[in-house]
Amino acid sequence: MPYESRPVPSRMIADNLRERIRGGELRPGDQLPSERRLAADFSTARNTAAAALSLLQKEGLVDRRHGSGWFVRQSRPLLRLGANRYSHALRESTGLSPYRAEVTKQGRVPRVDCTSITRVHPPENVAARLGMSAETKSVVRRENWYYADDEPVQLGITYIPWEIAKGSVLAKSADMGKGSLYARFEELGHSLARIREEVSARMPTPEETHGLRIPDGVPVLDVLHTGIDQNGHAFEVTQFVMRADSNGLDYSMPIED
Repeated sequence: MPYESRPVPSRMIADNLRERIRGGELRPGDQLPSERRLAADFSTARNTAAAALSLLQKEGLVDRRHGSGWFVRQSRPLLRLGANRYSHALRESTGLSPYRAEVTKQGRVPRVDCTSITRVHPPENVAARLGMSAETKSVVRRENWYYADDEPVQLGITYIPWEIAKGSVLAKSADMGKGSLYARFEELGHSLARIREEVSARMPTPEETHGLRIPDGVPVLDVLHTGIDQNGHAFEVTQFVMRADSNGLDYSMPIED
């Protein structure tokens, strides 16, 4: 075989392990052979085996646990149930926010940390969706980090027009009370009648990687959510940044004529 066509040893090892993972021989949570064992099995150097495992890590197939070794990545994606997560009936029956109700329904324990509430200039895309200027501090920005079983799964940054939020808990408190955010909006005359969600995918920023503990090679889902009230007016915009290995989207909607 000509030198140029010989497979790179690290890729040979990665290809072998990938096939075993996809074929079900190695299942989520299973420990992989050690770097030393792989090096012996493939008659190569240990750093070559390490490079193969790093390739699989970047593909999102394996995780390294310091002091324990390499394991096939386990994934328990949370489903974002678009059909009913914002339902008034669900909010009334549970007294929970959409996220808390959704995570609880899927048998996991939710937690939401509100890390800041500030009055700011809205980003251009937010200002456009709220129909307001980006030139003044016209919105309240609420930053929330969302957890399931103490694992960070998403970041949500909510923007609320100052004229709606001023003087209310929306502008000053992390505790939203029973029914959470949308119950407070209803009290202020804005019932959630319709939503628009624009979904894209990208690689995370360094800050998102750190805060969400995102493994190498895992992208994020970027969901730009706009809440629209009974009068057809947009009254809040939230940018959700979601770990793609920890979240899924499940939408059901009528078909327009």
